[in-house]
Amino acid sequence: MEPKEVRNNSEAKWEVSMQCERCHDVIADGEEKKFHGQVLCEDCYMDLLSPPKACDPWAVYSAKSFAKGNDRGPELNPVQQKILDVLRVEGPTEPKNLSEMLHIKETDLERELAALRHIEKVKGQLRNGKRVIMLM
Repeated sequence: MEPKEVRNNSEAKWEVSMQCERCHDVIADGEEKKFHGQVLCEDCYMDLLSPPKACDPWAVYSAKSFAKGNDRGPELNPVQQKILDVLRVEGPTEPKNLSEMLHIKETDLERELAALRHIEKVKGQLRNGKRVIMLM
């Protein structure tokens, strides 16, 4: 990326901004992370270090154990609730379409779907060779 001039209190300095090689967001100077030769933003770096695991029997067991005695069930965050609402209306939906409907990154969607799978609210299925997400 090209350096750009930044003026602050009539003082000029040059700042180099970079671009994440994965999501292409602009990264402020000094905020970049390097992983296997790639320059990444912090979000992409964390996604690669700790990818969501949708099929995790221990997570399902832990979620069930934690929910015992709680009559209301697990608490959902606003994004998780929107996912369930969309699936109730639309039915089985491809993840890419779901992320577009919700205006969130696919990586963020995958993390929320993993949590919803652990508490057995959604499941994945192959239909006509395509992965879809559906309510349980």
